[in-house]
Amino acid sequence: PELEMMPKMLTVTFLGTAGSLPTPERSPSAVLINREGALVLFDCGEGTQRQMMRAKTGMMSLDYIFITHHHADHILGIPGLLETMAFQGRKDPVTIAGPVRTAEVVEFFDRLCYYSRKFQVRALELLPGDVVRMEGYEVEALRTSHSIPSLGYVFREDARPGRFNRTRAIELGVPPGPLFGRLQRGEAVETEGRLVRPEEVMGPPRPGRKVVYTGDTRPAPEIEEASRDADLLIHDGSLDDELADWAVETMHSTAGEAAQLAQRAGVRRLVLTHISSRYSDVGPLLADARRHFAEVLVAEDLMKIEVKLRDR
Repeated sequence: PELEMMPKMLTVTFLGTAGSLPTPERSPSAVLINREGALVLFDCGEGTQRQMMRAKTGMMSLDYIFITHHHADHILGIPGLLETMAFQGRKDPVTIAGPVRTAEVVEFFDRLCYYSRKFQVRALELLPGDVVRMEGYEVEALRTSHSIPSLGYVFREDARPGRFNRTRAIELGVPPGPLFGRLQRGEAVETEGRLVRPEEVMGPPRPGRKVVYTGDTRPAPEIEEASRDADLLIHDGSLDDELADWAVETMHSTAGEAAQLAQRAGVRRLVLTHISSRYSDVGPLLADARRHFAEVLVAEDLMKIEVKLRDR
């Protein structure tokens, strides 16, 4: 039979979208990516495990937690999440990755859950440019600009094979069946005394999906470069443009600044998060952003976005 290249689901769930202070509507920072059942968590504010329950995301297939920085609203959910997984009988290790001093944070939180936990918690300290490989995708650490050492992250799928030209393969004498699958897997095949190579019947490679998560940051050249042609940019949009001076002082971004960066980088969609508790109405944030970039949303707790595959 021909090889079926079934697209994998990629869903982003916004578990927590608040700024430094939670509100009745917004929990502290946490964003979860589900790639066909494999879970990757970015930041883990307090109550993240309850948000995962509310969103019905599951948590037992979560192997990596990537922390952007060590401010309390981005890490205080780690002990509760570890404890919940322990009560549910988890045995597989969990890796907590982040900037310098992540090992100290993990050691401290690990002691809080020591007696109930039956799995290993590993610490991984990253520098900008470091890459963590998983099956079919990778996460790259990204330099950001905040008041303490911080990282953003690029979730990047591997490139996919190009489209298979069935008509051309038949013209070259390849009969439908197992040889089609071998060609799609990148193998040359021999038929009727002729060698048919994959490049004769396969289109150019197609990009995997790319999601960029900045954490708390000022707009930065490194973020802009990493976001080129991204399917989704999740950027700090804490404040409206009238508070630009306060954004500079606190090392956050305004909605307009994030939108301008998205426009320059050519991203396909922008989501603003880390929303200050002063905004019960996000209208000003949206208005500021849409002056520069149309495909923008303000994140809400438990919002889900499906990231589609594309051909180029």
